[in-house]
Amino acid sequence: MAETLTATAFAPFDALAVHLLPHATDSDDGSHDIAHIHRVFRNAMRIHAGEGSDGEVLAAAVLLHDCVAVEKNSPLRSQASRLAADKASGILAGLGWDAARIAAVAHAILTHSFSANIAPESIEAKILQDADRLDAIGMVGVARCFYIAGRMGSGLYDPTDPEAKNRPLDDRRFAIDHFPAKLLTLSDGFQTATGRGLATERHERLNLFLSLFHNEI
Repeated sequence: MAETLTATAFAPFDALAVHLLPHATDSDDGSHDIAHIHRVFRNAMRIHAGEGSDGEVLAAAVLLHDCVAVEKNSPLRSQASRLAADKASGILAGLGWDAARIAAVAHAILTHSFSANIAPESIEAKILQDADRLDAIGMVGVARCFYIAGRMGSGLYDPTDPEAKNRPLDDRRFAIDHFPAKLLTLSDGFQTATGRGLATERHERLNLFLSLFHNEI
């Protein structure tokens, strides 16, 4: 899907997508590829339908939120969203966007990241953060978790203490530790009522997966 996805997949903002898709990702990371951006777009549009917002600003923020790629284990990870916001601002300026709307997109991109730990203030920023975090939980979130773990060379779990009852969590070494360390905490921080409703269902799927995983090992 990621290789054949076209601007029409981003309707009703397909005209905007024609200009922004070439800049959307510069990484070979399959957890932050065009398919991820499309899933986040669909999440964002679903939340937008329930919450309102400037749809074009939101769509631009979604399309460019990962335009700078920084690996999860990079020391620059906390700067990824700032770098992306700066690059997005330049791209939109080149398309003739006015300063206020560029700033609105940049704020949404800057604040969407968990690593950046900056609170979103606008409705577009809140929706982008929720939409991106929805893709980190549920079954897609499970798949992405193990994909990234493999990419970083992590093990599946600690065979001596898989539930980390007598050791600190270490999700750099063990993929399953990422569930209690981060994934299971995300649903508490959703910004919109629509996003929270969607997150509740996906959070339950995470818990079910984790229970079945521990049962099997």
